[in-house]
Amino acid sequence: MTTSHPQKIELLAPARDREAGIAAISCGADAVYIGAEAFGAREEAGNSVADIEALCTFAHRYWSRVYVALNTILRDEELPRALKLIRQLYTVGIDGLIIQDVGLLECDLPPVPLIASTQLDNYSLEQVRFLEQVGFQRVILARELGLDEIRAIRRETTVELECFVHGALCVGRSGRCYLSYAVGGRSGNRGCCAQPCRLRYCLSDAAGRCIEQDRYLLSLKDMNRAEHLGDLLKAGITSFKIEGRLKSSEYVMNVVAHYRAKLDRLLDGHTFKRASSGTTLPGFTPDPAKSFNRGFTDFFISPDSRIACLDSPKSRGEMLGRVKDCRAESFVLDSPVKLSSGDGICFFSADGKLTGTRIRSVEKNRAYPERMTGIAAGTLLFRNLDRTFQKTLRQAKPERTIALACVFSETPDGFMLSGRDEDGITAQACIETLKKSAQQAERSRETIRRQLQKFGGTEFRCEQLAVQIPQPWFLPASALNSLRRDFIENLRSERARLRPRVQGGPVKNSVPFYQQQLGFEANVFNEKARAFYRRHGAADIAPAAETAPVQPGTVAMRSRYCLRRELGLCGKALTRAGFEEPLYLSGPEGITCRLEFDCTECEMRLVWLGRKA
Repeated sequence: MTTSHPQKIELLAPARDREAGIAAISCGADAVYIGAEAFGAREEAGNSVADIEALCTFAHRYWSRVYVALNTILRDEELPRALKLIRQLYTVGIDGLIIQDVGLLECDLPPVPLIASTQLDNYSLEQVRFLEQVGFQRVILARELGLDEIRAIRRETTVELECFVHGALCVGRSGRCYLSYAVGGRSGNRGCCAQPCRLRYCLSDAAGRCIEQDRYLLSLKDMNRAEHLGDLLKAGITSFKIEGRLKSSEYVMNVVAHYRAKLDRLLDGHTFKRASSGTTLPGFTPDPAKSFNRGFTDFFISPDSRIACLDSPKSRGEMLGRVKDCRAESFVLDSPVKLSSGDGICFFSADGKLTGTRIRSVEKNRAYPERMTGIAAGTLLFRNLDRTFQKTLRQAKPERTIALACVFSETPDGFMLSGRDEDGITAQACIETLKKSAQQAERSRETIRRQLQKFGGTEFRCEQLAVQIPQPWFLPASALNSLRRDFIENLRSERARLRPRVQGGPVKNSVPFYQQQLGFEANVFNEKARAFYRRHGAADIAPAAETAPVQPGTVAMRSRYCLRRELGLCGKALTRAGFEEPLYLSGPEGITCRLEFDCTECEMRLVWLGRKA
């Protein structure tokens, strides 16, 4: 009779730098992902190999993992440097490499597990199945996929599936958006997206009639799938990813602690268990609404969710309530919210602009802001800076500890401390000493227990200590402390020796790619990538868009977000409103795009038309 082991479930957090990574792990992350010194999809989030090594050392104590994002497309001349960097990263102990450029699969890589970046447009079963066949251990699914699509992929593949659950959203499909490159030569596939989706645009129809004027028509809310973790778990997700490699340590701590608590309630230890060791006490009550957010969306998990923030791309924070009583210099809210001096509040003005001010002082429930302009009875207020909460986060000292059951016993030549941790790892330490009877038996036992249970400042906590000695002996505190320290070091060494490790790397085969003709959206930027697709049967391979300026008529973005739907103008509603297709977007500095809508594929396309003088 065989017994199945519980599926390990991972909470994956972003790390802007070593400090943010340590904060994430301390608050309960099973893994973190971090950018290396070059070639990451967040150009401003690079880290030295030495810092990544230090992060690995800390993470591995808890059997947490460190993945490095090296997920841009590479020029031919960049490949040698990228390979050297990958080998250095493997040497210092990283647990996985997130890549976009398939040219790397043609290179001599170390046996590091490969993770397919969402920039590879992991949108279909065919793509995920192919990536599994060529050696990827994990695939980061496209953010746009719904539960049914995830289930379908899970039924037909065995590769690990990772999905985003929280953070900022790209309006375009990852790896298939060229708007930033078209607008100003800065490519998201090269790690330097200028985020033109966060700009104001005007929407007009075929006759030039204005539908929307100066609104953030491509700017999406932030993802928050905290209430859908169970659904995603059942659909086959094994890694739940938080976005935010440019976010602060405080942001990461808050969001990780929130999802850790949510996820732990779903892990029964039999069907599902957490992927790393330890229990976390964050030292604060997490609340994602108090960190940067543009409002939240579950992003296609619920069928009727609205996903855009059309009036502002800025953080609005948490909703406080409406102004109930308004005076010349102060206001009172209709809900019992505690405001503090220094808090930042914001609201939408009469002309739809997000504006804000700070709280100068508070007397009971009456708040006195620095300015009252735009605040009136009925105004809906948000708090985008909770000064008290931010101070709590900065001062918090999260504790993550691994449970131990220990035994103190006698040996012929002295004494021994042995123990087993929550992962079943055992260790022991001994001291040789002359045995001297204790004059005060009870006091001796109390001293033994007190000194041997002092695991503070380490990654361990002693939940049980059995003192198994036939008679009370006198042992000085210094000897007991030395015994405990030796036991900790021995246990650390044993945990390091037995830490689960996975080897990986590309599988060199000729499995046919599901397309034989590849357009520029395949992002082939070097000869190694071209050779890879040729080996897998592609005959007609276009170069990446980044090899030349984007020409008018090119599809610069594909998106599951539908502007017509968001504005309530689907189907005949557009005609009834007096407008006709095609629709056009115009932005700053003459940016012009035509919109195409494919309801069968559930896709909106932005066709680049160039700049109008």
